[in-house]
Amino acid sequence: MSQNMHEITSDERTGASQKSPTADSRPPRLERGLPLAKFQSLIALFLLCLALSIMSDKFLTFSNLWNVMRQISVNICISVGMTLIVLTAGIDLSVGSVLALCGAITAGLLKNGIELPGQNLFIGFTVLGAILAGILSGSALGAFNGWAITKFKVPPFVATLAMLTVARGLTMLWTGGFPISGLGDTFLFIGTGWFLGIPVPVWISIVVVALAVFLTDKTRIGRYIYAIGGNESASRLSGINVNRVKIVVYTIAGALAAVGGIMVTSRLDSAQPNAGISYELDSIAAVVIGGTSLSGGRGSILGTVLGALIIGVLNNGLVLLNVSPFWQQVVKGLVILLAVIIDKSNGKGE
Repeated sequence: MSQNMHEITSDERTGASQKSPTADSRPPRLERGLPLAKFQSLIALFLLCLALSIMSDKFLTFSNLWNVMRQISVNICISVGMTLIVLTAGIDLSVGSVLALCGAITAGLLKNGIELPGQNLFIGFTVLGAILAGILSGSALGAFNGWAITKFKVPPFVATLAMLTVARGLTMLWTGGFPISGLGDTFLFIGTGWFLGIPVPVWISIVVVALAVFLTDKTRIGRYIYAIGGNESASRLSGINVNRVKIVVYTIAGALAAVGGIMVTSRLDSAQPNAGISYELDSIAAVVIGGTSLSGGRGSILGTVLGALIIGVLNNGLVLLNVSPFWQQVVKGLVILLAVIIDKSNGKGE
């Protein structure tokens, strides 16, 4: 009885009136948007593959398909982190530069170690030690992004744009503007090796996706991420530590950008100072095409995987068809715009 009285009082205080059956039966925003986004992505991927298989006899060869999957693996790792950020209604423009810096740090530590002449000390790094150092560096950069955004209320666009420039400058300083090459067969295996008939980068992306799906679907912080993106003010009032969740999300995104950087560096057997340029655009495209709303609160990791597949297949198809790299940028830009328009159309009436 007291509970019913409390609910009536609460309705009166907020001015709520009796809801219509249509409003009551309408599914939540997340449930309405997500299946449609997946459906659209699957159709787009199928039609794209069908068109490319007709226009190029090289597209459906095993060697080309595995090459596509190997290339997509890097974008999947980055895009998974981007998805978590976008779900909180944020954005990260720094992932490409963070990728380059962490790949360079890993390569530099592996090949040259750390030398302290004043202390007559040299610290060498194993492959595992260098990889961990690179991932920790990415995590630190991501955490800094989250801290700047939450502590000083800097818009995510501005904070991560600043980090894009900072990380690129640090990459140039670390490498001296020259590639770091000759990293050894063990490290090379990460980007070019095979395990159980599947490229190692694909295995890495599978593990990343599985962990991210578990995080978003089965954990409390995953529910918090969706809640913050849906309504940040309500999340604060309900007791969620919004700042902490955002810092965690940006930290994860930085770590995954570092994983992508290690994969790229290993595949090339070289840390390039200009690596990762425009990678942030591909990751944002994968997220949006996969059905994640830029307004936050709606989307999925698996949808982003489909988006990354579409971007990867599109890139590969344009190369096979000998399309100019300049036109490739035009096509990708138009695809991103179309995906955003579709997302906004799906969001009407919400």
